[in-house]
Amino acid sequence: MVINKLIASLQRKKTRRRTVKAILSREQHNNDVVNIHRLDTKNIGDYYCAPHHYFEKLKGKHLDIFDYKSQDKSVTDNFTKQISDNALIIGGGGLLNRGGFKLQMNLFEKLASQSKKTVLWGVGHNAKSPKYYGNITNYNIDVSKFGLAGTRDLTMPGEYVPCVSCLHEVFDKPFTETEEVGVIFHKDTVKKEQITNAFSELPTTSNTTNLEELISFIGKCNAIITDSYHAMYWTMLLGKKVTVVPNSSKFYDFKYKPIFTNFKDCLIDVKKAHTYSGVLEECREINTNFYEKTANYLNL
Repeated sequence: MVINKLIASLQRKKTRRRTVKAILSREQHNNDVVNIHRLDTKNIGDYYCAPHHYFEKLKGKHLDIFDYKSQDKSVTDNFTKQISDNALIIGGGGLLNRGGFKLQMNLFEKLASQSKKTVLWGVGHNAKSPKYYGNITNYNIDVSKFGLAGTRDLTMPGEYVPCVSCLHEVFDKPFTETEEVGVIFHKDTVKKEQITNAFSELPTTSNTTNLEELISFIGKCNAIITDSYHAMYWTMLLGKKVTVVPNSSKFYDFKYKPIFTNFKDCLIDVKKAHTYSGVLEECREINTNFYEKTANYLNL
């Protein structure tokens, strides 16, 4: 079993490097546009954080950033062709300062330095080690090399562009509060019974459910405890109180600050949480304006 995992890992590593080499060896064009992000249907934050969901001229023009390591040659061939033939919108999501995306982001930086039209949209840092929590001072790429650079981290380089998922119509629905506190687990945490069992008497869900159900869950609660970035963000969009158990640097650079805690103390700390007004409207205006800049730059 261990040997099989090692072999599979080596095969993916070989495929990753082969795909990057193939792209860099090809002539680059800006025929159309493709939106690259982590197209993960099992993590609704990753899935809905990309502009192709919200703008008609981008509909259907998407690509999973992990396709470059697929063991299906047709998938990697398509990745190579899509990247080489089209202008790139990269994001959103925590694609920076994260090992799993380093090779791809370095590739896009190289292409941006050439003739490739590139847009960063709502990307942000996502370092796992606690030593970086609230302590990120640099991105692992030079965002100034990109044609447009919209980043979701307020204090970092680039134009401030929060996650585009704010444009989803689900945030326009009315909700009635029926619960004081709810807990939303990240898809990795929901597998850890020693954590989830401690909240058995509270309403809980995870970021693996569908978006409508998750937003409805937030809407019925006065306050949310979560270790999901997008659950934090969406809670603020709905004008609710939120307390965050951080698992990455990504939580620390959003414009509006949550209460930071841990799973041991969160039921006490949630009482300190507060709301922000006008976040939804502000985030929507920023993203709508950024689309206009993108459309002009890419001649959409």
